[in-house]
Amino acid sequence: MPERQPDVDVDDAADAATVAGLITAAEGGDRVAASALFDSLYRELHRVAKRQLRSGGSSPPLSPTTLLHECYLNMTRSSASFPDRARFVAYAARAMRGLVVDALRERRAIKRGGAFFLTSLDTDIGDSVPETEAIRLGDALDQLAAVDAALAELVELKFYCGFSFVEIAGMRGVSERTVQRDWRKARLLLHRELAPD
Repeated sequence: MPERQPDVDVDDAADAATVAGLITAAEGGDRVAASALFDSLYRELHRVAKRQLRSGGSSPPLSPTTLLHECYLNMTRSSASFPDRARFVAYAARAMRGLVVDALRERRAIKRGGAFFLTSLDTDIGDSVPETEAIRLGDALDQLAAVDAALAELVELKFYCGFSFVEIAGMRGVSERTVQRDWRKARLLLHRELAPD
């Protein structure tokens, strides 16, 4: 039986073409296009920022809006390229995660204490993750990115951005089953990294 491909809405296709055009112009150095790209994805990125902060502990070090704006400033200073919307959002999620982890490390350096908590990698973040676990997960994701950048991006899209397997499959142009298989592989590699020695 053939695998079900995600449905494509005409408006989504038009939005994707607009975003792709803005990405191309922004990569060419057009600051206005970069700003328009960020504006067009602002609501989605704000949702990602909220999710990032929930994963960072019970008392977030930044507000979602501050995190999003800091991320924007970092992205305008970088020379990264974004071939599509998925890569742009994944890069933004990675930048936000880095900002949250840095803020948590700074706060932790001030406190100098606390016990380590082990948690499973669950994509339904109802409660916040302890600060130490968020830092460990951030470090583990960085190590996973060094081994397989596509798997690390998948974790960021699923865990931090909250996209479904169907949405990720549509962004990547692959089947949902392929995304699920890669998700299992990424979880296995992260579990090995996060497991106590």
